[in-house]
Parts: sequence; C-alpha cells; structure tokens
Amino acid sequence: MKRFAAFLMTVIILSGCAAPAGEISYQQINAEQAMKMMSEQSDYIILDVRTPSEFESKHIVGAINIPNEEIGKEELSQLPDKDQLILVYCRSGNRSKQASQKLVDLGYTNIVEFGGIIDWTGETVSGN
Repeated sequence: MKRFAAFLMTVIILSGCAAPAGEISYQQINAEQAMKMMSEQSDYIILDVRTPSEFESKHIVGAINIPNEEIGKEELSQLPDKDQLILVYCRSGNRSKQASQKLVDLGYTNIVEFGGIIDWTGETVSGN
C-alpha cells in the first residue's frame, strides 16, 4: 500500500509539471500539406531558417531568410504581424522546429512548421 501511495503522489506531482492545456504551440505538417496550404491561402510568409549561404544556394520561391540562430528574445522587424500565418522550414526539420518554438515564445500565434527543403517537391530558386 505504501508503494502505491508513493507512486500516486509521484504521478500527482509530475502532472503539475505538464504544460497548461491552453498553452500556445505551433502546428506541424509535411511539405505536401504546406504546398496545399500555400495554394489555398494568400496572406502568409514562408520563412527559411537556414544560414544565408544555404538560402542562397536554393530556397522556396517567395521565402524570406532569418537564420534560426538570429531568432531569440528580440522582436523581428521582418515579421511585424504576430498573428500572420508563418510557414517555417529548414534543411531537414530540426532547426525549423527550434525556430518555430522560439517564435511561439516571442508571441507569434500562427506558426506552421513543415520540415525541410529536402522533402520539398515544389518550385525552388537560387540566389537572393
């Protein structure tokens, strides 16, 4: 009985550490779903969070580049509307997840992370 009580107390204590039910997060989709979303929406930003040299070598048409390392605690002048749909990608999906969470932490409310350009089958361009 003592073991059960200890187990129950541990569960109760740890459940208090969970994120609140109403906490804002970002949505994750795949590249195909992102393409569909881009064809159906009009007021969105495509955000590439790779390095400038990676962006220049190849990026999605219409994307802007803000490297993940530059997203932190300061406001981003390139992203003034915190409620605008922002579609975030990187090379493979790791940095885009990090950047998406940082954007949410900065107060952005409509963040959609769709992985990496390695999975993108749509149009891309090189250069700035």
